[in-house]
Amino acid sequence: MAIDRHLRILDCAIEEGRMPQGLKVAFASTDMRHVDQHFGSAKAFVMYEVDPENAAMTDVVAFGELDQDGNEDKLDAKMQALADCAAVYVQAIGGSAVSKLTRIGVQPVKVQTGVAISRLVAELQTELRMGPSAWIVRALNAERGGACYDDMDAEGWHE
Repeated sequence: MAIDRHLRILDCAIEEGRMPQGLKVAFASTDMRHVDQHFGSAKAFVMYEVDPENAAMTDVVAFGELDQDGNEDKLDAKMQALADCAAVYVQAIGGSAVSKLTRIGVQPVKVQTGVAISRLVAELQTELRMGPSAWIVRALNAERGGACYDDMDAEGWHE
């Protein structure tokens, strides 16, 4: 099972790195407006770059017809498509998919069927502004690649 289509949306703010505290997150959706798909049989993922003040759709990745048949091979293309995401929002997900996602550093987030992507993006932005949860902190630290420690080292140690 391979990716059918991958649409990348170019945005100068993202390309020029003006979302330094941004996270890339994906949503399992058929209409690009609501989370309405089980991870294993998701026909598409809509991806957003989100920071405390801005959000922009960056990608849409579409897959062919998929069944919930227990065949784990179909997950490989999805893992590849989500490799640079911090999280994926889904209506449901199986245990093996959760395990594979967490191994590649992607946080699965289960939400109610039909919840608006715009609402989830707004909630994520609020959380980024007010004090993020543990998975968001991990994702932000991974994105910086340890640069926070470089900043601390550059400041020096004074007692």
